[in-house]
Amino acid sequence: MKRIFKKKRVRKFLFRWMVVNVVFFTVKFTMERHEHADGIAALFNPTSLFYYFSAFFLFISTWEINDYLLKRHKKYCKLNLKRSIKIVIVNLALMVPITALVYYLALFPLKDVMGIVCLNPPPQQFVIDFSRAVVLGLAVIFSNMFFYAMNHHEQLEKQLADLQKDMLASQYTSLKNQISPHFLFNSLNTLTALMYEDRDLASDFVNRLASSYRYILDNREHDLVSLKKELNFLDSFIFMMNVRHKEAVQIALDIEVDVERYRIPTLTLQMLVENALKHNLYSKEKPLVITISTIEGNAVVVHNNLQTRRLNETTTGLGIKNIKDRYAFYTNKDVLVRKEETYFEVILPLLDEKVTKIQLKAIS
Repeated sequence: MKRIFKKKRVRKFLFRWMVVNVVFFTVKFTMERHEHADGIAALFNPTSLFYYFSAFFLFISTWEINDYLLKRHKKYCKLNLKRSIKIVIVNLALMVPITALVYYLALFPLKDVMGIVCLNPPPQQFVIDFSRAVVLGLAVIFSNMFFYAMNHHEQLEKQLADLQKDMLASQYTSLKNQISPHFLFNSLNTLTALMYEDRDLASDFVNRLASSYRYILDNREHDLVSLKKELNFLDSFIFMMNVRHKEAVQIALDIEVDVERYRIPTLTLQMLVENALKHNLYSKEKPLVITISTIEGNAVVVHNNLQTRRLNETTTGLGIKNIKDRYAFYTNKDVLVRKEETYFEVILPLLDEKVTKIQLKAIS
């Protein structure tokens, strides 16, 4: 990794050095044609060497400062007009005094010491050199910012493509997990027992089971559903869990938002309930209490008491990661996970009904 980083730094330096050379010799041979007639020797006199090394120093310094300012603002994930202007102003505020100092010292106090020959009187030459350096510095700043914006845009497009792939993979994983043989086997076992104990309840159980699978199959190609649909499905799922576990599991809903207005990734709530059942012990004496409620009108929290069981296999955390990846495709809001000594909870942001794709930060 360090080797790759060093190679990038070397390539960047060589590219910028090449640009400095192209600009310097273009300016020199177009504005000082009579020196060109003197041959190669004119390139190595004190005046030419001063202008070459001063151009190199000022170009590279301006470029590096601009890089630093862009990286500093990168944490905002947004390069808008206001921040762009601020970067340009700060860049110039740092480089203009340095540029003025370099040319002032070279053309006035140190002129004879350095052996610099001016084509114009020193004051006029200073204005020409200083103005030219500022204009070229601005060209460097704007070119670098344009390159940064284009490169950042490509990175965001790649990130979006990667998120789409992750989202589809997560969607497939969710579907595969929910119609697993294990889930069906447990449901059928419960149904078999009910047929001998309570036929009416067994009939209701079959209807709820069919409704659950219909929901899963109908939404297998939709990663987002309305909160209302998800809660209707969850109601059937809770019914089956209550029948299966009786008083050992208590699941309560407390939803105080417009359920038709908001969207949520398909099967997210059910996955979190299943996660709580998988990782906790529960019995009639020590029930597992799961509450699903809204907070501040813009999030849903799934909360359960902790009665951690020892699992044969090490937990991978893929269920929570799956949910975070799917949310990352649509919003910059985080899925929050809190684990304390006595409880575990996951806070899910509610998505507006109009959301259809990731809310990318704008690039100006």
